[in-house]
Amino acid sequence: MIKIGLTGGIASGKSTVSKAFTELGINVIDADVIAREVLILYPELLEKIRSTFGDHFFKEDGSLDRKALGNYIFKYSSERLKLDNIMLPPIKEEIFKRIDELEKSGIKICIVDAATLIEQGIHKQMDMNILVWVEKNTQIERLRKRDNISLEQAMNRINSQMSLEEKKKYVDFIIDNDKDLKYMREQVEEIMNVIKVYIK
Repeated sequence: MIKIGLTGGIASGKSTVSKAFTELGINVIDADVIAREVLILYPELLEKIRSTFGDHFFKEDGSLDRKALGNYIFKYSSERLKLDNIMLPPIKEEIFKRIDELEKSGIKICIVDAATLIEQGIHKQMDMNILVWVEKNTQIERLRKRDNISLEQAMNRINSQMSLEEKKKYVDFIIDNDKDLKYMREQVEEIMNVIKVYIK
């Protein structure tokens, strides 16, 4: 099975690109979805988060207030590292478990969609990697509009990740997502045509 990493910066439109691959019949393993699922699969993670960060990041129904915690950890890199240490091991374990399941079922191509694919070294275990790229001003504008946050909050989140320019060094394909959907989909189809050549 060909394993493809898909990454990008926050608000680069990675989810839209991921959906375009899904529409072409490609199986996508989404790290963001897994991040939510592991909190259900492993309830002890919520207790670790509560004991590390406090009750004030939890809603009245006991669920995690992801937005409040996100605003906090993106402001303080040392706190983000604490959350990563709790969340990343089970997320990575689930990603590779699902890769194995797809491979055993005879699937020929799978995409791992992860914002921190490169930072976590997962890209090294992929056969090829794709970056979703946008201009920084576009990224800021989209993020502020999507999450209804201030410029400072947007910059904290963007600066917490490896820059898109730096990520270019680690990938095989770059999708320019700074224009319209049609242009993005054309690039997705072109990449798929190249990848299909490698399928045995």
